[in-house]
Order: sequence, then structure tokens, then C-alpha cells
Amino acid sequence: MAIRTRRPGTAAAARGGSRRRRLPLRLLLPLLFLVALMAMLLLRGFVHSEILADHRVQPPVASDQVPEKVLDGGPVIDTRGGRAETLQVPDRHLVLTFDDGPDPVWTPQVLDVLKRHDAHAVFFVTGTMASRYPDLVQRMVDEGHEIGLHTFNHPDLALQSDRRIDFELSQTQLAITGAAGIRTSLFRPPYSSQAGAMDNRSWPVAQYIGERGYITVVNTHDSEDWRKPGVEEIIRRSTPEDGKGGIVLMHDSGGDRGQTVRALDRMLPDLKDRGYSFDNLTEALDAPSAHSPVTGPDLWKGKAWVFLVQASDSITGVLVVGLAVVGFLVIARFLLMLLLSALHARKVRRRGFAWGPPVTEPVSVLVPAYNEAKCIENTVRSLMASDHPIEVIVIDDGSSDGTARIVENLGLPNVRVVRQLNAGKPAALNRGVANARHDIIVMMDGDTVFEPTTVRELVQPFGDPRVGAVAGNAKVGNKDKLIGAWQHIEYVMGFNLDRRMYDVLRCMPTIPGAVGAFRRSALERVGGMSDDTLAEDTDITMAIHRDGWKVVYAENARAWTEAPESVQQLWSQRYRWSYGTMQAIWKHRRALVERGPSGRFGRVGLPLVSLFMVLAPLLAPLIDVFLIYGLVFGPTGKTVLAWFGVLAIQAACAAYAFVLDKEKLTPLLSLPLQQILYRQLMYVVLLQSWITALTGGRLRWQKLRRKGGVSAPPGAAEIPSQQVRDGRPVA
Repeated sequence: MAIRTRRPGTAAAARGGSRRRRLPLRLLLPLLFLVALMAMLLLRGFVHSEILADHRVQPPVASDQVPEKVLDGGPVIDTRGGRAETLQVPDRHLVLTFDDGPDPVWTPQVLDVLKRHDAHAVFFVTGTMASRYPDLVQRMVDEGHEIGLHTFNHPDLALQSDRRIDFELSQTQLAITGAAGIRTSLFRPPYSSQAGAMDNRSWPVAQYIGERGYITVVNTHDSEDWRKPGVEEIIRRSTPEDGKGGIVLMHDSGGDRGQTVRALDRMLPDLKDRGYSFDNLTEALDAPSAHSPVTGPDLWKGKAWVFLVQASDSITGVLVVGLAVVGFLVIARFLLMLLLSALHARKVRRRGFAWGPPVTEPVSVLVPAYNEAKCIENTVRSLMASDHPIEVIVIDDGSSDGTARIVENLGLPNVRVVRQLNAGKPAALNRGVANARHDIIVMMDGDTVFEPTTVRELVQPFGDPRVGAVAGNAKVGNKDKLIGAWQHIEYVMGFNLDRRMYDVLRCMPTIPGAVGAFRRSALERVGGMSDDTLAEDTDITMAIHRDGWKVVYAENARAWTEAPESVQQLWSQRYRWSYGTMQAIWKHRRALVERGPSGRFGRVGLPLVSLFMVLAPLLAPLIDVFLIYGLVFGPTGKTVLAWFGVLAIQAACAAYAFVLDKEKLTPLLSLPLQQILYRQLMYVVLLQSWITALTGGRLRWQKLRRKGGVSAPPGAAEIPSQQVRDGRPVA
């Protein structure tokens, strides 16, 4: 039930109605956050070659369209300005080239060896790796090495369109600019070999690359270090004959390059002793540097790109940690719920169990109501069927639909109506307590119906003088629709199983507004109901814990409430619940450092509530985020298997909760759909609550529209007024 607070007059509403509606900040921020998160994940997928990657390789074709001077020429191919020229590396000069990097493990080791032996090289980097490890690109430039392009995602350009080739070049150049502030004119096609291997598919690519201002660099000696043939074989394949010059192809990424590093460390001093020099390409050719500095907007675009890539990797790393945390919390919560709920059920169901002496004294039932005309008669009549002596006090909180008049016209005994101006639910409950005649106070919502045994079962724990409050078993009465069935699953599994666990741990966080009971003395000691938070039921429960009282769960005290039947109403209700719970946790935060019962609740109850009711639900979307990410980018089979594994754990826990609550298992057929749709709504609601709290927003009570769909407990018929006498049904 929701009771409104006072709101501005209609004149202010009329003035506001003429203004253009704007998207509230609390809705805009979650939307922007989700869009940014998806953009970061897509960026990471792109940079890690999980999307747009093309691993096809063009098989060799004829080479009759390739000029003979290219096929027989050197490894440096210049097709700029329509030329078709090649260059040879002079004798006693060896240009070491490294493809596919930079790699965070092997590139630093390669650079260390080169520096130790005063050698330079050319690193043909991919855009994906340069974007992720810009510091290594900068180190290459700082230590005198040259950088060349090796495309962004390493596709075979012979199979790509001109547009894709342009993209590969420009995006890789952007990454190099962002990493080292330079542009380069050197290019090596993926899967290339020697000049003599040019064919009718790769030659047009070399020509197109030249039109874009790049020089194509192939090799004369392939170390084949990617095969890991051994250090001796790598050295043999990399060493020219008869003192000739050449370009050696090696790799500093793509796997274990330990053999490459060891081969370098042996080969460099040996060949230097034989008169070889190890220069970068332009040094060996005595040509101008391939690097040119980048300034202005192009430089900042490159830096922005590198920053975004770094951010996407960092965010993904944080999300992975968050996924591990939520996985631990979910499994821990399930294990705790299964174990402790079983202990609770075993305790309260054993033969001869009693809380104490039977409680037979009359109790006062408070029904705060605001515009509950459609539900209030059903609520009051269900109380008249109670097998425990009661008085009923309906507190009308300024209703405008005749709620109070409906109750008065029923003419039922032991039913009183107290009217007040609209002041909110906490004020209405405090007014009811002031008018109550008895020492045990039962509180319920105006849209809820009780079973005949509910009140009796609810008050029996007060036979223990240490008990200050009792939580009943709230159930969804209108579960015939899909959204009601989903809430039914949530109530049985998430709320009632939780309450069993918290009962055993002696830190029950919430007495549900639909069905709860209190000692008058416990209420008076903590100052009654407070309007400091939107979750007054959670607030009062925490206060009673801190005052030293026990709060327990009565599983047989069942109440049937009308759950929201539209997404908008459900959103409003859960938004208020989530935000109110955060307010209550913050209000009672001092319990963390206090002593006695308050300190125990603060150091046990508050952390559990924060972890299981705030943090875990907030992080739980990561399961679905990584499900989508895995389906799109990752190993689909393993991702689906992992998701169904999580679903199976939830289904097993839900089935156990239904059996424990003696419910039919049929609604669980909608559990997979609930996980896909309903749970996402709850995530966004909780995120919006967080943002409202962080931005200092204020949220009012929001009245839910009732349909009066819960007229009586399942299996019971509505009791006509003429069959009631002295507060009990007449046979």
C-alpha cells in the first residue's frame, strides 16, 4: 500500500503542465550509463579483434600481372605516384623486423636485447595492440626504432574492399599517433612473404597502398619463429649468405616468443663480429626517416582514441572483478538461504515447538488507507473471519474516494474508523497506535487480505518476552498474470526465504507492511514510526533490532496482497523500496561502531543487507552483460552453458523455496523469462535508486492504482456482513 505525502496545490500543477516535459535526471543518468557501458564493451570487442575480424587467407594465384622487376627485385616496394620500383638492402646491413606486436610480455624483452647490443629494428605493429599498449610504441620510438603499419585487425587485404583497406590504414595510423605522436610511411601486408611471392591478388593491394603514400616492405629471410623451430634454426634462417644485406622477418607477439628472444641475444653479437650492422630501414637505405610528427587536432584525436581504448580495457577489467564478486555473493547467498532456511523450518516445525505460552489476548489491527475504495471492504471482511480476538482500526489518511465511508457503512463490530488529514503512512500508523486499546499491534496494508488463522499465527511469537516484532508471510494474491507470477516467484524465493535466513542470523531487516506485528512497548521505546525514509517498515525494524529486541519470522501467518499489475506501477513501487532501503541503511549506519545489540546488528545485519539487497542486485546485471558479450563476441557454447548453469542453480533454489512454502511449482515455468526480462527491470530500478541517492534527490510516496483483485485468500469465499457477529463468522 502507498500513502501519499502532501503535495503542492493544483495551481502549481497547472503551471507545470504548460511546460515542456523533460527527461528527469534520475532517468537520464541510468540511460547514459548503460549506453556508455555498451559502447565501451563494443570498443573492447573491436580492439580485441572479437568483432570485424576476418581470418580468411587468400590462396596463391597467378602472377602474370605483376611486373618482372618487382618479382625479381628487392624487399622494399615503392608504388607511390604510379611507380613500380624496388630497393635492396646494402651488403653487411641487416634490418630486423618484428610483426604483430607490441606484446606486453615479449616486446619489452626484444627491446631489452636490442638495446643491450646497440641494434635498431622496424616494428610492424597492429592497431589493436598499439591501442592497448601505447607505452611500448612510445618506447620503440624513443630508443630509435622505426614503426610500420601491419593493419588494425590483421586481415588479408587481398580479400578486402578499398574501403576496408582505408579503414585498416587510418585506424592503425590513429593508434600510432595517439601512442607516439607520429605518422609512418612504412607498411607490411599481413601474410606477406618475399617480393617474388607477389601475385595477381596482392599486387593490386600494393599499388593501392602506394596511392595512399605508403611503402610496402616484405622480407628476404623468414625466421619462421612462429613455428618455434628452435634457437639454432631461427638463427640459421635469419642469417644472410656471403655478407649480403637483407630484411629478416620475426615476431614479437602472437604466442611464446622465448626462442626469438634467445636467438636474438646470440645472433646479434655473432653477426656484429662478422661486420654486420643492425639498422632500421631508412638508416640502412640512407633515406629520410619514415616518421613524421603529428600536431594539432589529429594528435588529440589519436590521444583520445588511445584513452578510450585504455578506458574500455580498464572498465572491462573492473567488470570482470565485479562479475567475480557477484558470483561469490550469489552463490554465498544461495548456500546461506538453503542451509539456514532449512534450519529455521526444522526448528519451527518440530513437534512440540512453541515460542512460549500461547498468546490469546486481544490485539489491535491497524489498517492505514488512502484511496483504497476498491480494496478496503475485502480487507476488513477478511479480518472479521479471524479466529483470534481483534479490534480493527482503519486510519483514513485523507482519502478522496470515500474509503472511510465504505468501512463505516459496513457496520461491523469491533471496527473503528479514524480520520485524519493527509499526512503520510508513518503518521497514519502512529495515529492508529495512539488509538489502539491493546498491547500487541498488527499492521497491514489496505489492499491485503488475511486468512482466518493469520493474526493468531502472527502473534504467537510474542509468547517469548524477548520478541519485539514479527514478520509475516506476504504472498501475491493476483498471480494469474505473467507479471504477477514473476512477483510471486520473487516473494516466495527472494523475500520469504530471505526472512528465514535473517531470522536464524537474528538480523531481520524488514517487517513487511502487508503483514507485521509489534509490541506497543517496542514501538514506544524507539519513538514509533518515522517518516525519515520511504521504507518506514525497514526503518522501524532496524530501530527495534538496535534497541535489543528479537525480530522473528512466522511462516504460517500468511497475507495475500495485490501486487502491481503494470510495469509503470511496479517500477514506482520497487524504486521507492530500493531508495527507502538505502535511506534506512544510511540512517542506522552508526550501529556499525556501537556496542551491545545495536553493534551486533550493525556489524552483522547491515553488512548482509548492504551486500545481498543493494550491492549484489546492483552487480548482478554483469551476468547478463557478459552473457550478451559472450554470445556476440566470445565462445557462444561455453557462454550459453554457463548461463544455464546459473539458471539451474536459481531454479533449484526457487523450487526448494516453493516446496518449503508449500506452493505449487507451476509458476517456475516462467523463471527463465523472468531472468531475461523482469530481472533487468529490477536492475535499472536499483541503478536509478543509487543515482537518486548520490545526486541528493528526493522521492515522494507514489500511490499505486488498485483494482481490488484480491477479494479473499485462495480457496476461501468472501464473508458477507450479515454472517458476522462479534468479530467472528457465524456457522
